[in-house]
Amino acid sequence: RFWWPELPTWIPGVVVIILLTLANLASVKMFGELEFWFASIKILTILLMIVAGFGIIFFGLGNGGNPVGLSNLWANGGFFTNGFTGFFFALSIVFASYIGVELIGVTAGETKDPEKNITKAINGVVWRILIFYVGAIFIIVTVYPWNELSDLGSPFVATFAKVGVTIAAGIINFVVITAALSGCNSGIFSASRMIYALAEKGQMPSFFLKINKRGIPLYTVLAISIGIFFGVILDIILPHVLGKDTNIFVYVYSASVLPGMVPWFAILISHIRYRKIESERTASHPFKMPGAPVTNYLSIFALITVLVGMLFNDETRVSILIGIAFLILSTIYYIVKVPKIEK
Repeated sequence: RFWWPELPTWIPGVVVIILLTLANLASVKMFGELEFWFASIKILTILLMIVAGFGIIFFGLGNGGNPVGLSNLWANGGFFTNGFTGFFFALSIVFASYIGVELIGVTAGETKDPEKNITKAINGVVWRILIFYVGAIFIIVTVYPWNELSDLGSPFVATFAKVGVTIAAGIINFVVITAALSGCNSGIFSASRMIYALAEKGQMPSFFLKINKRGIPLYTVLAISIGIFFGVILDIILPHVLGKDTNIFVYVYSASVLPGMVPWFAILISHIRYRKIESERTASHPFKMPGAPVTNYLSIFALITVLVGMLFNDETRVSILIGIAFLILSTIYYIVKVPKIEK
């Protein structure tokens, strides 16, 4: 709508789903290539924004030569202006941003030398979070007073415009679209492989084991793509049901938090059990979790805390209830299906 205000949103939605589905059906290499370019665009934009931000903060770039300084960090009410609840409620959206990071582990079966490459990728995640997430947020809240951000529009656009990049809005809009494409692309890849793995164990219908000539699980990719297509339908229907001013993005986005945390709970609990059962192998393992098992329990506590907080937030309460309903249905399916598999 930024470029073509009258264009119905379902048209680009359908086009994107078709293109990404075809790309994921082509080959794993095609998925990797797309993800590389999507990620590169995001990374380059954020790095440029951070550099421009430091220029504004310390050298007054775009601000008449007057450095903005660091005072905006504690001005206008200081830290935690809206109390702990503001910080607490924001966590659900923050956590949702990282759902899917376990995709690194899923790719272990389709990468050369996983012991080296997966280890390198996991260690790199920490630095990427510090630079691209914490770094970008630091620039935004330092350059602009926090209580003006809601009227500012995109702080990325405003930062580039401040240093003289007049076409910033168009650039950022393009980057946001590539970020959405990246999330969709990763979702199709990871979810399709998980369904295939479940089908191998008999916990999903056997037709999901169908593989095309390129070694791609055909029906799992198609099933996930159809599932994503429901997002297009929701985009059309929900504004008429809940009202045009309803923050549909928060509802849909936060609905993924609880189901998305299930793999994290499973990984943390499985790791605790693994360390107990395989204590001798763990002692000489080349890639250990720092502080385990204490860090496992702290992580589980943090996840539960976020979920409890979502129940007290009006905007995320419905989403957490939808997530609970989804897990109940999944559990019923599992209970009904698994005894048949074991027999």
